[in-house]
Amino acid sequence: MSDFLRLASLDTVPQSLRGAYVAIGNFDGFHRGHQSVFDLLRRRAAEAGVPAILLTFEPHPRDVFAPSPFMYRLTDGNAKARLAEALDLDGIVILNFDRAFSQIEAEDFVSRFLVDALAVTGVIVGADFHFGRQRRGTPTFLAAAGEAQGFAVEVIDLLDEGSEVISSSRIRAALSEGDIAAANRLLGYHWFMEGCVVKGDQRGRELGYPTANTVTHDNFQLAQGVYAVRARLGDRVFDGVAAYGKPMFNNQRPPFETHLFDFSEDIYGQTIVVCLIEHIRGQEVFSGLDELISAMNRDSNKARKILAEAKPLSELDKRLGFFG
Repeated sequence: MSDFLRLASLDTVPQSLRGAYVAIGNFDGFHRGHQSVFDLLRRRAAEAGVPAILLTFEPHPRDVFAPSPFMYRLTDGNAKARLAEALDLDGIVILNFDRAFSQIEAEDFVSRFLVDALAVTGVIVGADFHFGRQRRGTPTFLAAAGEAQGFAVEVIDLLDEGSEVISSSRIRAALSEGDIAAANRLLGYHWFMEGCVVKGDQRGRELGYPTANTVTHDNFQLAQGVYAVRARLGDRVFDGVAAYGKPMFNNQRPPFETHLFDFSEDIYGQTIVVCLIEHIRGQEVFSGLDELISAMNRDSNKARKILAEAKPLSELDKRLGFFG
């Protein structure tokens, strides 16, 4: 995976990525449905002897047109790149999406990006994918363009589980209810989030539980509560327990607070990636600090037991680096 490339534009495409097979979409979550697309992408690229890359967009188009942050995002650009590399793809292109970009005609999108910049061998999209001004770029449009321009096009449906399609909205709903097991099952890996460690109110330190705090977004919808987590700082991995929500203190847009076991370094300003292993309990209000500390002790002991038995859900989960 050392040759993995991440591009923020298609102005200058390395020769090593030209002629690629490309999967195009928003891919928020990189869930098992998306992974079926990526599996096909790798197979088609291998058959053609060309690179396999993703073309995606940030921010999510729905966020651009919503009056306020619209979506609880599962995977931002950094997470998408981390996942694409772990999936053994050759690269990812993350194009900036704004209102001007949305006005590109579907024909221009094909000629500028797919033909001129990437010289694609083939394109794979989901059945619900649309692109270009007024969403004129339907899968049918893309198939016709491919036939005219000389590249293959495949349109596939996402996976079903039970009576419902595996979808980002189902995963968001599970996370908002604290159902980490369901969310992780649909994802096919343990969900993670990344942030810069910032100073908080130092209350955790006073209670004997110093935390690495990361800022949450306005539309962060993870259920408030306590979680068994595994965290990465660079190449190092730590077990821990995390809390979201401060029902006994100021609970307006609280940070996500991660206590790393047996750890005492100053990591302000560093990037931490936190993987949610299991939901321990919902938020509670206690009669005082002694009762709160007792609960934190119980949470930590439970988290240690959970993490001692935690196993990866897939090969992708292993390659993300949270499991030995």
